[in-house]
Amino acid sequence: MAQIFPRSANALARGSIFLGLFLVLALGAAVFALARSGYVTRQGLILEQPVPFSHDHHVGQIGIDCRYCHTAVEKTAAAGIPPTATCMNCHNQLWTNAAILEPVRASFKDGTPLRWNKVNDLPDFVYFNHSIHVAKGVACVTCHGQVDKMPLMYQAESLQMNWCLDCHKDPVANLRPREEVTNVAWQPPADLPALQRDLAIRYNVKSKTSCSTCHR
Repeated sequence: MAQIFPRSANALARGSIFLGLFLVLALGAAVFALARSGYVTRQGLILEQPVPFSHDHHVGQIGIDCRYCHTAVEKTAAAGIPPTATCMNCHNQLWTNAAILEPVRASFKDGTPLRWNKVNDLPDFVYFNHSIHVAKGVACVTCHGQVDKMPLMYQAESLQMNWCLDCHKDPVANLRPREEVTNVAWQPPADLPALQRDLAIRYNVKSKTSCSTCHR
């Protein structure tokens, strides 16, 4: 019986199989990379705000403490967004006619809050409590990055579950004294590991990887 397919068909079939596997792996790698890219996680993305507020200026240059604006960070789950009156404590005397601050003056005059776009925005199915992390000695910069070097605020970390779990598995490595939690310029001592082990005992810090810790 005559051969239906030429011998070259064997090579073509093997090549097709290898090509198919390569395409599947390449597609999987592309999806994996996309899921962890800033396009999906919003890491590094600068959002448009009603006023281009500079943490670099207010925190890094002037030295305003995080808690002056985020007053609830030590007491509640949410850090809190400052009311316009907080801005006007200074800006009723400084830059009073600056065009860039017109939305702030209008908000204060009309009693209509500014509509800020949330930069570090976790999904609704994730529970996060600022006060617990502050009480355990986890610094603001651990999650929010060096805000004192951000002319415009952006999300410093991916905030994906694997990133959170890295800390929850070994939280001791991210501890500092409570009084230094909001200090963006804190310099760790030479004996930092020993200090962190002591803080873990003092603050009763333990690894927490149960699903119910964040998904309630």
